[in-house]
Amino acid sequence: MSMETLEATVKLPCSFLTATKLKENELDEFIRRSLAAELYREGKLSLGKAAELAGARNKWEMLMILNEKGIPIDYTAKDAEKDLKTLRFKAIHRGPHGSRL
Repeated sequence: MSMETLEATVKLPCSFLTATKLKENELDEFIRRSLAAELYREGKLSLGKAAELAGARNKWEMLMILNEKGIPIDYTAKDAEKDLKTLRFKAIHRGPHGSRL
Protein backbone atom coordinates (compact mmCIF):
# COMPACT_ATOMS: atom_id res chain seq x y z
CA MET A 1 0.00 0.00 0.00
CA SER A 2 1.60 3.22 -1.20
CA MET A 3 0.95 6.50 0.54
CA GLU A 4 0.92 9.72 -1.46
CA THR A 5 3.48 12.06 0.05
CA LEU A 6 4.10 15.76 0.37
CA GLU A 7 7.64 17.03 0.73
CA ALA A 8 8.35 19.94 3.07
CA THR A 9 11.57 21.75 3.82
CA VAL A 10 12.36 22.62 7.42
CA LYS A 11 15.27 24.87 8.31
CA LEU A 12 16.95 23.87 11.56
CA PRO A 13 19.92 25.42 13.33
CA CYS A 14 23.18 23.55 12.76
CA SER A 15 23.31 22.82 16.49
CA PHE A 16 20.09 20.75 16.26
CA LEU A 17 21.86 17.46 15.51
CA THR A 18 24.28 17.93 18.38
CA ALA A 19 21.55 18.98 20.81
CA THR A 20 19.34 16.01 19.94
CA LYS A 21 22.22 13.54 19.47
CA LEU A 22 20.75 12.55 16.12
CA LYS A 23 22.52 11.65 12.91
CA GLU A 24 21.43 13.40 9.73
CA ASN A 25 19.99 10.16 8.30
CA GLU A 26 17.71 9.86 11.38
CA LEU A 27 16.08 13.29 10.94
CA ASP A 28 13.20 12.26 8.67
CA GLU A 29 11.94 9.54 11.01
CA PHE A 30 12.52 11.67 14.12
CA ILE A 31 10.59 14.65 12.72
CA ARG A 32 7.71 12.54 11.38
CA ARG A 33 7.32 10.61 14.65
CA SER A 34 7.58 13.75 16.78
CA LEU A 35 5.06 15.60 14.63
CA ALA A 36 2.67 12.64 14.60
CA ALA A 37 2.86 12.28 18.39
CA GLU A 38 2.30 15.99 18.99
CA LEU A 39 -0.64 16.22 16.55
CA TYR A 40 -2.19 13.14 18.18
CA ARG A 41 -1.71 14.72 21.63
CA GLU A 42 -3.43 17.89 20.42
CA GLY A 43 -6.33 15.84 19.04
CA LYS A 44 -5.61 16.90 15.46
CA LEU A 45 -4.86 13.35 14.24
CA SER A 46 -6.51 10.04 15.00
CA LEU A 47 -4.34 7.16 16.14
CA GLY A 48 -4.45 5.63 12.65
CA LYS A 49 -3.49 8.88 10.89
CA ALA A 50 -0.73 9.50 13.44
CA ALA A 51 0.61 6.00 12.74
CA GLU A 52 0.55 6.71 9.00
CA LEU A 53 2.45 10.00 9.43
CA ALA A 54 4.96 8.45 11.83
CA GLY A 55 5.66 5.59 9.44
CA ALA A 56 4.55 3.08 12.08
CA ARG A 57 3.65 -0.39 10.79
CA ASN A 58 0.35 -0.36 12.68
CA LYS A 59 -1.62 1.29 15.49
CA TRP A 60 0.09 -0.87 18.10
CA GLU A 61 3.50 0.45 17.09
CA MET A 62 2.10 3.99 17.26
CA LEU A 63 0.84 3.28 20.77
CA MET A 64 4.41 2.33 21.72
CA ILE A 65 5.76 5.57 20.20
CA LEU A 66 3.22 7.58 22.19
CA ASN A 67 4.11 5.66 25.35
CA GLU A 68 7.83 6.36 24.82
CA LYS A 69 7.05 10.07 24.54
CA GLY A 70 4.86 10.03 27.66
CA ILE A 71 1.74 11.02 25.72
CA PRO A 72 -1.55 9.82 27.24
CA ILE A 73 -3.34 7.38 25.00
CA ASP A 74 -6.96 8.01 24.07
CA TYR A 75 -7.61 4.42 22.99
CA THR A 76 -10.68 2.81 24.49
CA ALA A 77 -11.87 -0.77 24.80
CA LYS A 78 -14.41 0.10 22.10
CA ASP A 79 -11.53 1.14 19.78
CA ALA A 80 -9.75 -2.17 20.48
CA GLU A 81 -12.95 -4.11 19.78
CA LYS A 82 -13.38 -2.31 16.45
CA ASP A 83 -9.77 -3.04 15.47
CA LEU A 84 -10.17 -6.69 16.43
CA LYS A 85 -13.27 -6.98 14.21
CA THR A 86 -11.31 -5.43 11.33
CA LEU A 87 -8.45 -7.88 11.82
CA ARG A 88 -10.84 -10.83 11.93
CA PHE A 89 -12.58 -9.64 8.76
CA LYS A 90 -9.24 -9.32 6.97
CA ALA A 91 -8.15 -12.76 8.18
CA ILE A 92 -11.35 -14.38 6.91
CA HIS A 93 -11.04 -12.74 3.51
CA ARG A 94 -7.46 -13.82 2.90
CA GLY A 95 -6.12 -17.18 1.84
CA PRO A 96 -3.70 -19.28 3.92
CA HIS A 97 -0.62 -17.37 2.69
CA GLY A 98 -2.03 -13.85 2.77
CA SER A 99 -3.51 -13.95 -0.72
CA ARG A 100 -7.02 -12.74 -1.28
CA LEU A 101 -9.71 -15.41 -1.66
